[in-house]
Formats: sequence, structure tokens, C-alpha cells
Amino acid sequence: MGRAVAIMGTGQTHHGKRFDVSYPELVREAVQRAFEDSGLSPEDVDAVVTGTMPSMMEGIALNHLYLADAIQVVGKPLLKTETCGSTGMSVAHTAFYWVAAGLADVVLAVGFEKMYEGDSQATMTTVADPWIQRSFVAGAPGIFAMQSNMWIDRHHIPAERLREAAAVISLRNHDDAFDNPYAHIKARISLEEIKDSRIVTYPIRRWDVCPNSDGACAVLFMSEHKAKQMANPPAWIKGVGYRGDESYLGDSDKVRWNTAIDAAKEAYHQAGIVNPRRELDVAEVYNPFTFMELLLYECFGFCDFGEACDLALQGTFSRGGDLPCDPSGGVLCTNPIGATGLIRVAEAAMQVTGKAGAHQVDGAQLALAHAMGGVSQFNGIMIVGSQQ
Repeated sequence: MGRAVAIMGTGQTHHGKRFDVSYPELVREAVQRAFEDSGLSPEDVDAVVTGTMPSMMEGIALNHLYLADAIQVVGKPLLKTETCGSTGMSVAHTAFYWVAAGLADVVLAVGFEKMYEGDSQATMTTVADPWIQRSFVAGAPGIFAMQSNMWIDRHHIPAERLREAAAVISLRNHDDAFDNPYAHIKARISLEEIKDSRIVTYPIRRWDVCPNSDGACAVLFMSEHKAKQMANPPAWIKGVGYRGDESYLGDSDKVRWNTAIDAAKEAYHQAGIVNPRRELDVAEVYNPFTFMELLLYECFGFCDFGEACDLALQGTFSRGGDLPCDPSGGVLCTNPIGATGLIRVAEAAMQVTGKAGAHQVDGAQLALAHAMGGVSQFNGIMIVGSQQ
């Protein structure tokens, strides 16, 4: 892994419909909060990594250059990393490797999206190959409805039990969002309202789906010798993993999803984790759809294949359970796509440094952050801990 790397500061915007600020002002909000959290200033930064999903979603080409003044890094090396939904995690990995390789001591990672200034559905619907896939995809819900149905069929999950488990996941995330000051969707809804909500693409219903959000997130990555000079305790990067497979949906198994399984295994190996459900204290799983969260529990080894519904209904992944997942409300409640994966990293770092406020998991020392993206073919993991 090269040099030891720490996260020394994080910053988020208030996510949602942010018509009150321009795009540069939105990004500056997150960057300023990261500097305030870390005690650093723009002069301390050696390099910057940015990303959106992709930049043309907002109709702005090369938006990292458009936002350079707001990021306060004019004259510094500036990279752009874009991998659709996993962009935020790709940005985090790029910043991590930049520091681990010894090329920089302090790297600012920034993910952002102003989705209400573009047409995200048009982008999602037309991003797939136009000859074979596009007529089947129908945007992100279409992709993940197909994946969900494959998972249901593979494990012979009864429809009623499946609906109950998905509703519990939705209810938990929406309730947890009330404890997160930055979350977008905060809704008091009942299990019956969730289960009876309208179908979007079967089996996905209205409250199984994440929102569009405007928002930004900034995270400062720092080398070991710099981090040990700081007064505040850092979050240490314990392991990383990233995998990709074929972009054609039918060319890979999306139930025993090798990119998710192998990315997690690589990160676990680096972090020395053998039993993730017992050893992790919290996980920020990328969950734009309730069914994806259930499927990923299995791919990440939180439970055996076919067990996710039963354990979700038992409260295993709720706060107070064996492994609290997405105490921030997750992607299901906040989704500025270019920032979404980086928010998972920021939330994990906040948990292990005791900065998560009302949604803090007591005693959290080891946390997993995850993001997926591309045309459902990329998965990335970052594990952070309170101890080096």
C-alpha cells in the first residue's frame, strides 16, 4: 500500500434542491467545511482530485476548471476522475494513491453534482450501448430492477418476505436521515406506506428509490508524518479494493457479483479483516435502491447468500444490531452522484473519529465505505479505522 495515509478532515454541503447557490458556491461550501474541520488552509494542499458523473450531466464540460477558484487551488495539480455512480470512491482512491505513492503529502478530494440544473434521467437512459442495451435499461431503475429480479429468482425469496425486508431497509434509512444534518430526504413514513407505494420498475417501488440531489463533499488525505503533526486524531486508511467487469449486463453475474466480492476481499485482506460482520463497527453501503443494499450484504460477506432478508428483518444491520449500516440515511436519502461515493468515505471517517453527531455509532473504530458505478460494473471499497 506504500506510505500510510490518513483522512484529516471532511466537509459536506446541505444536500437537496440547492437553488440558493451557484455551482461554484455549492462546491466552496463543502471545501470550506473540510478546511475548518481539519485546521488546514488551501496553502497546505499539494494537489486536488475532483469528479462528477459525468460532467456533461449538468451541461458543463470540464467543470473542474470552472470550479477551480471555488476549490481555492489555482496553480496546484488538478486531476478529474469520473466513473459514473462510483465517481466519489474513485476520487477517494486517486487521492489515496497519490499520497501513498509519495507524490504529495496533502491531497484534497472533491466530488460534486448539481443535478437539478441538468437532466439526469436523460443521461442515465442514453448512457448505455444504443444497439443492444438501451431499449432494456430505462435509466438506473431499469438496470437495478433486472439485477433485483435475478437475485430474487436465484434465492427463491417469497414475495411477501422480500417486500417486508425492503420496506424495513427503506424505513430505517429514512428514519436515520433525520439525525444527519446534511441529508436531503427526511420523511416520516410507515411500513405500510412504503410497501403500498407505486411500482416504478418491478420490484422497485417509490420508497425503494434514491433521489436526485444537489450537493458536494470534500475530504483531505494526508501522509503519515504530516498527520502525526496535527492536533486532531485522523481516520487511517486500512484497506482499499476496486474491481470492474463487463459493461454488458448479461455478460457477468450480478447476483454473486464478482466485482463487489473481490473488491471487498482485497480491502479485507489489507485491513486484516476475517469476519467483517463481527470486526466492522459500521458500514456505509452504497444503496440507491433497497434491493441493492440487501444484495450487497451478501457480496460483502456480512451474511451468507440468501440470508440478507432474514437478517434485515431481525435488525442485524440497524443501529444497535451486529453491524449498523448507513446510519447517515445512505444514498437512499442523499444522492448528488459525483459526491455520493465520497460521502460514504466522509461518513465512515466521521464515525471512527467520533464526529458523526446524532447518528454516531457508539464505540465505532473500524468502518467500511463503498460505492458502485459505471453501467453497473464497478465496485470500490475503502476501510478506515481509528488506529493506524
